[in-house]
Amino acid sequence: MRLYIGNLSYNTSDQQVKDMFAEYASTVSAQLATDKFSGNSRGFAFAELSNDEEANAAIMKLNDLEVDGRKLVVNEARPQEKKFGGSNGGGSRPYNGGNDRNRSNGGYDRSSRPQPRSDRGARY
Repeated sequence: MRLYIGNLSYNTSDQQVKDMFAEYASTVSAQLATDKFSGNSRGFAFAELSNDEEANAAIMKLNDLEVDGRKLVVNEARPQEKKFGGSNGGGSRPYNGGNDRNRSNGGYDRSSRPQPRSDRGARY
C-alpha cells in the first residue's frame, strides 16, 4: 500500500521517513518530495508498505503524531490527478467572455493601439 505523509519538517530525510515506519511495518521504499529546482524538501513524502494490515496500523499510530513540532498527516495515497495543458501550463481554454468585438483575434482591438506620432515616424 502506498501512503502519503504530509506536514513534514523541511529538514526530514528519506531515511528518517523510512525509520518512522520501520517499527510499524516493513517499508519497501520511502521517497521525500523535493523541489525540482532547488532540491529542498516540499514537506511531504510517500512510503510504500508491503502489507496492507501493517499499513493501516501505521496510519492509526502515526497520523496526528507530533514530530519536530509538526503534526503529521498520514493516509492512503490517492492516484495523481491528470493535469491539463502543455508544457507552458496553459492549455486549451474556451472564450471567457469580455466584449464580442474581434473574437477571432482573442479580443485584441487594433484601433486601441497607440498610433505613431507623425513627427517621429512609425516605431512598430
